[in-house]
Amino acid sequence: MSTGVAGSPLSVLDRVSPAVRTILGGVLDGAEVSVADADVLALTTGRELQALTLVADELRRRHVGDTVTYVVNRNINFTNVCIKHCGFCAFSRDHREEEGYLLPIEEVVRRAREAWELGASEVCIQAGLPPKLDGRFYINLTRALKAALPDLHLHAFSPEEVLYGSVRSGLSIKEYLSELKAAGLGTLPGTSAEILDQEIRDRIARGRITVDQWVEVITTAHALGIRTTSTIMYGHVETPAHWVRHMALLRDIQKDTGGFTEFVPLSLIHSEAPMYSKALVPGVRPGATGVEVIRMHALARVMLGPVLRNIQASWVKEGPKLAQALLDAGANDLGGTLINESISTSAGAQYGQLVGPAELRRWIRDAGRVPALRDTLYGIVRTYETGEDPASPLDAVEDVEARFGSYRRLIASGEFRFTQR
Repeated sequence: MSTGVAGSPLSVLDRVSPAVRTILGGVLDGAEVSVADADVLALTTGRELQALTLVADELRRRHVGDTVTYVVNRNINFTNVCIKHCGFCAFSRDHREEEGYLLPIEEVVRRAREAWELGASEVCIQAGLPPKLDGRFYINLTRALKAALPDLHLHAFSPEEVLYGSVRSGLSIKEYLSELKAAGLGTLPGTSAEILDQEIRDRIARGRITVDQWVEVITTAHALGIRTTSTIMYGHVETPAHWVRHMALLRDIQKDTGGFTEFVPLSLIHSEAPMYSKALVPGVRPGATGVEVIRMHALARVMLGPVLRNIQASWVKEGPKLAQALLDAGANDLGGTLINESISTSAGAQYGQLVGPAELRRWIRDAGRVPALRDTLYGIVRTYETGEDPASPLDAVEDVEARFGSYRRLIASGEFRFTQR
């Protein structure tokens, strides 16, 4: 059994339980973590958590080195009107509410063009599910964006949206995804996953896309050559055992398809989430603790790293300081500049709209790592050496809300009011 990290003894293993020592020693020797062993690691605290974190950091070094990546992108949430009533979502509005909005296709294109002109390589498009949506809307939106901006990568439409478009259009999921790809879709967000356990899903979001449907959309996309991200939302009513089975399912899919680009743990922002603020779901916790956030990322590296090498720390969910700390717990990516962020901020997140490229590089350097600009598929566009900080128009934006708008201003404005009744 190996007890070394980069040639030096991992002495912390000498101070943990025999069970944890055996599991982590096997990990360092290249063994895959079983579900039973992952259940043990998912409950670690104190020195045992420290040992898990150190092993995750060593695996990160072996898998991806000391480079930490980010992407210049923009979020466009084109509507907040939704037929679903998920307990964790503070973003959505019923179609009869005055705060409902719907951006027309030309406005989505305008925002995408603005992002492209400011140096973005990607737009991430996700939204609510409006009633009576034209089943081909997502296809038409994709086609319009690619016609206007052929070189911009479209990272768009959650599995929930793909399923909705499929149902509304009468096309199978395979046919719908094929049309999206032909229209110019680049990649699919692996969101709407929450916890991939049907009992938990039925508690926090009854009527949400099922586990089997989510897997069908994702694996069909992979089979068609459409790569996706993968996510988990935690800190509500789930247990660490649910984390483990969620990640084990993702690992199995990745072994079969190789289609995931990254794994993004997303801790619940609880303060405005209806299931917490209105006590709609018994037993909902106020989000994950800091210890849980660290443990989640370290466990993700240990379980997924050998087959899914990119683990993202969300600065929107965790803030810059904890996101930096997660770079020592297995994470190797800080996500994107975002420009607009509506879903987490509407739920009460304290960090929101825009972090410029220079600031992301500063966070990375302050954590002792090497910053690199990537594309959506984790191709390295440019690695930045010490002191190398080229100017970006995004770094010069002083009043983000005035420049790009905000969710608060959008729902208060009548300019794009949702009017379909």
